[in-house]
Formats: sequence, structure tokens, C-alpha cells
Amino acid sequence: MSLVDHLSRAKTTPVRRSPGYRWQAGALLAWLVLLTAILAAIAPGLFTSFSATEGIAGAQRLAPQAGHWLGTDQLGRDLYARIVYGASHSLSGALVAVALGLVIGTLLGVLAGATGGKTESVVMRIIDVLLSIPGLLLSLSVIILLGFGTVNAAIAVGITSVANFARLARAEVVRVRHSDYVEAAYGSGGTFFAVLWRHILPNSLTSVIAFSALQFGNAILALSTLSFLGYGTPPPTPEWGLLIAEGRNYISTAWWLTTFPGLVVIAVVLAANRVSRQFSGARR
Repeated sequence: MSLVDHLSRAKTTPVRRSPGYRWQAGALLAWLVLLTAILAAIAPGLFTSFSATEGIAGAQRLAPQAGHWLGTDQLGRDLYARIVYGASHSLSGALVAVALGLVIGTLLGVLAGATGGKTESVVMRIIDVLLSIPGLLLSLSVIILLGFGTVNAAIAVGITSVANFARLARAEVVRVRHSDYVEAAYGSGGTFFAVLWRHILPNSLTSVIAFSALQFGNAILALSTLSFLGYGTPPPTPEWGLLIAEGRNYISTAWWLTTFPGLVVIAVVLAANRVSRQFSGARR
């Protein structure tokens, strides 16, 4: 085969990238989206100079343009600025919810899995009751008792995730508790708390921590849903779910008011889910 044939064949042959290349590109993109959202929550002033609560006279419902990249809302407030400042409320609320569910759920799961017997039966029956209640209904009930606000909504979402964390922690503790090295530790004279601290917990909580990354995305969705229904963060706080709710009345004339906040929620949730998959794969 001549040199010309080799060159022509090389031009027509498609470049095949390995699945690992696509996985790495997707993971990097997910980390980039997630880190950008976190940076916007920590230092929103780095991304915009507009105020998130003060409107501009005569700038109501402007379409996306050079001065306002994502347009303005019905009060003349820059939508891009409200999305950027809303990251602090949405992400901090999701972080509180995940932390609450992680701590309480893990404690209940470890208690049930490590002790067994009647204690495990009682704890798991409580968990079954929590699992039998729809998450949205349980969240609304907690908010009605505690009142409105970002923190109360985060507590409500965190309570709904306690059962999932507890069930996973209990399953992992039971699996590790019946391992050969744990039996050997007991046979060597190890006490219950020493074996629990040195062997059971370090080898069972990695799955729970990886699961918390997945729950972070679910918490963002749950908080946005509560705000959209009017049970979460009250206006004029720029929370992502509230932005979608405020723009639904103008969806036929100002589509950007719901489209862009919705796309931001989708992007951050997908990024959190992808990162959680990366942690789960690394654990395996």
C-alpha cells in the first residue's frame, strides 16, 4: 500500500476514544459545574456586580441582552445576579439537609446494625414508618410545625432522608460485622466498642459517605420543590425554586424567567449525581 493510500485511510478512519475518555470528560465537566456553583455560593460578587434584590427602573422583563445576560424579571432585577446569589441559599440548604440526614440516619443505622436483637427491631420499625410516608408530605408536615424559611425547609428535607441513610448504614454494618476479620478481632479479646470503632465503622461508612453526594442533588431538588410550592424560602430571597415559581406567571411573555433557573438546577443536580457515581466507583 502506498503512502497516499495510508494517508487517505487515516483521514477517513474515525477516531475511536475509549469509554474511559468519555467518563473522564464527563467527570471533569461535573466537577467544573459543581465547583462553579460552590464558588458562586461563597463569593457571588466575583460573578456579578448587580444586586439580587434591587430592581432597575424601566428595566422590567427585558429579554437576554448585552447588559443583562439572562434578562430581567418583573421588578427589573437582573436574573443572572439572582441566580448567582441564589446559589448560597440553595446549596447551603442542601448541605444542611444532607448533614442532618447523614448524622441522624447513620447513628440510627449503626445502632441497629451493631447491637441487633430488640434494639434493631425497634429502630428498623421506626425507619419503616418513615419510609412509608411520602417525602413531600413529610417535608410539608415538618415545615408547618417549624415555620417557613430556608433553614426550616432544609431541616424538613433532612428528616425525610434519615430513613435512607439509616437503612444503608445498617446494611453495611451488618455486612462488615459478620466478616472474618471482625470475628478474629472479637476472638483476640477486643471489646464491643473497640471493634466497632477500629474495624466496623471505617469499613462500613464509605458507602454512606458516597451516598451523601447523591443525596445532595436530591436535596437541591426537594428544596426547589418546596420553594416552588410556596413552603420554602420566602421572597424576595433569590432561591432557585422560588425564581422558577415567580416566573411561571410570565412564561408566555418572559420565558427566560423559568428556563434559566430550571437549567441551573438541572445542571447542578446532574453534576452532583455524576460526582457521587465517581465516589461509588472509586470505592469499588
